[in-house]
Amino acid sequence: MADAVEAVVVFEMRTGALTIWTAIACTLALAPARVSAEEGFDTEHIFGFMIGSDVGNPGERELQSQTTGRFGKGAGTYRAISQEVEIEIVPLPNFRIEVGGTTTMHDITGVPDINDRRQLNFQGASLDLRYRLLDRENAPFGLTVATETHGDRIDEISGAKGRMYGTDFTLAFDRELIPNFVIGALNLIYQPEWARFEVTGLSEKSSTIGAAFAGMVRVRPNFLLGGEMRYFRQYEGIGLGEFAGQALFVGPTAYFQISERSRLTLSWSMQAWGRSAGSAANLDLVNFERHQARLVFGVNF
Repeated sequence: MADAVEAVVVFEMRTGALTIWTAIACTLALAPARVSAEEGFDTEHIFGFMIGSDVGNPGERELQSQTTGRFGKGAGTYRAISQEVEIEIVPLPNFRIEVGGTTTMHDITGVPDINDRRQLNFQGASLDLRYRLLDRENAPFGLTVATETHGDRIDEISGAKGRMYGTDFTLAFDRELIPNFVIGALNLIYQPEWARFEVTGLSEKSSTIGAAFAGMVRVRPNFLLGGEMRYFRQYEGIGLGEFAGQALFVGPTAYFQISERSRLTLSWSMQAWGRSAGSAANLDLVNFERHQARLVFGVNF
């Protein structure tokens, strides 16, 4: 009976992923061939794992689907896919609110220090607030402060049940390096996390700091291509206590303006270098994954 349940879960995971990619492919195929592009850049959604300083115009409303995959640990099989659905509104100038809910799928076998599991669960909810302090049209660069708070019942990495809380603090800078052609961005990140696991009753506190750089080039009026480089350091405790590990991710990003109301962002990152505490390995596959991928589809309504 247990084998049958596991088989159904794996089938649902693969079918769900195939359905998402099929829907995106159909959308692209049916999208109009020409889309008029506005002058300059709207950096709110053009990056994959990073954010820009733009927050939208007052009165805008958007529905967004964000699929994130994490693959590969030091040994065994590790696949974790999260599907988040978000609603974004801009009630005031320079201020954006986003509310989301996330479902996760885990397929883990033979990974050290993580129990084997194949499951599909509702993970939790999040609240993302962004306020733009500087508009790059009137300042040397754009600057936005963002806080994303989340409460979860499933651990994002291991899939274990419990209570998890955290907040991602981000300072987002961006600047047009060549007007209407090349845009650059910088994110400074601090992520404190707290978790209490249901089965063991153990509590864990951790924190991550990071810096991320991105560049995007306008290849066509409705198509941007570039890449992101992200560096993270993880610590025990929310106050950057004992060092746990570090990792550098690099990879390409592509942005498509499908129509006047819809958009698609694709991003993939590979851990190019890393090291966990006490290890001489050239990758940190204890605290981070080997590969990360993200697909974001959004529509105004």
